[in-house]
Amino acid sequence: MAPRVTALKLKQSSRVLEIEFDDGESYTLACELLRVCSPSAEVHGHGNPKLVTHKREVNIVKIEPVGAYAVKLVFDDGHDSGLYSWQYLWEMGQNQAELWQDYLSRMRAANASREPLIPLKVQFHDASKPK
Repeated sequence: MAPRVTALKLKQSSRVLEIEFDDGESYTLACELLRVCSPSAEVHGHGNPKLVTHKREVNIVKIEPVGAYAVKLVFDDGHDSGLYSWQYLWEMGQNQAELWQDYLSRMRAANASREPLIPLKVQFHDASKPK
């Protein structure tokens, strides 16, 4: 049985979630990793996990408790269907290096990108003003 979460701290500016467990372990998980490894059916499908791309800049906008055993993470791309149990978060923390390498390998194999589809900071030139 996995330890229970005792603290969650979202650091939106650095796009990470800090998690502390009652066994003294603590982990810092990137929002991108949490999003692409979402326990939702949308991502995991029926035993054939979907490769989630373009999430380098994804962030968590809301954390909703689910009983005393999980949280629902709401991401700024609209994804909100995964329930992150304490067990799942603990396993992610324990295995984050392997999860990250697997994700990057799958991205390379698919020739896919982590970069957002639409740049977050778009500069527009007003044609009526001289340069």
